[in-house]
Amino acid sequence: MNKKLLSNKKLIIGAFLSIIFLIIALVSLIYTPYDPAAMNASDKFAGISFKHIMGCDNFGRDIFSRVMAGTKITIFIAIGTNIIGLFFGIIIGALTGYYGGILDEILMRFNDAVLAFPSILLALVFLSAFGPGQINVMISLGIVFVPSYARIIRSEYLRIKGLDYVTSAKLMGARNLRIITRHILPNVFPVIFSTVVIGFNNAVLAEAGLSFLGIGVQPPNASLGTLLSDSQSFVFSHPSYTFLTGGFMVLLIVSFSLFSDGFKEYINA
Repeated sequence: MNKKLLSNKKLIIGAFLSIIFLIIALVSLIYTPYDPAAMNASDKFAGISFKHIMGCDNFGRDIFSRVMAGTKITIFIAIGTNIIGLFFGIIIGALTGYYGGILDEILMRFNDAVLAFPSILLALVFLSAFGPGQINVMISLGIVFVPSYARIIRSEYLRIKGLDYVTSAKLMGARNLRIITRHILPNVFPVIFSTVVIGFNNAVLAEAGLSFLGIGVQPPNASLGTLLSDSQSFVFSHPSYTFLTGGFMVLLIVSFSLFSDGFKEYINA
């Protein structure tokens, strides 16, 4: 088992990078080198140095401090989005997949209709009603993610409910709720885990898109998407500002993608 784990380079590298990002997010709760919102005109566009390891932006704010704080907010939104989507997705997917019937037909047709629209467009609709802000972004994206989770979990319940051990549990008198939660759900966890990691990346990208449009996280808070939006005007005059913030977000997505791919390979090996 250890040999199989050690030979899985994607899983090791992805887990290592993901842990680093989580540590950065946790540390930013109690410490950043500078106040992420503090402006200093004398440090405007200060270059990379020991004092400012990623330089300063157009308001003289330390970019690394803002990236630390932005990573925290982006990860918070991505996790919250997936918790909301997964919670309601499990309920809808489990019930429709296990029981089927008219409930399944109605909910899945509605599900298909929702999935026909781009997720970012639906999130815009919800945000127009809720208003901007990190909590509203999280709720809006969470609602948008429910249909995709529900469909994946439904397909797993449809596959598993016909297996012999589920039939045996029914013959032994197990109640439907127990079969759904104790017998089938644990066997769906590997698929759920991989889907959550992919959903995490999608949430990061969606949040970045919303913040880039100016309707996501609002000042003085800053997510990675907000930082990328702020830096776009200086892509030619001060390219390090754009490439460092954008590169940080790309590396975050790549790390969780490697972890997801490595985990799937580990499970299927």
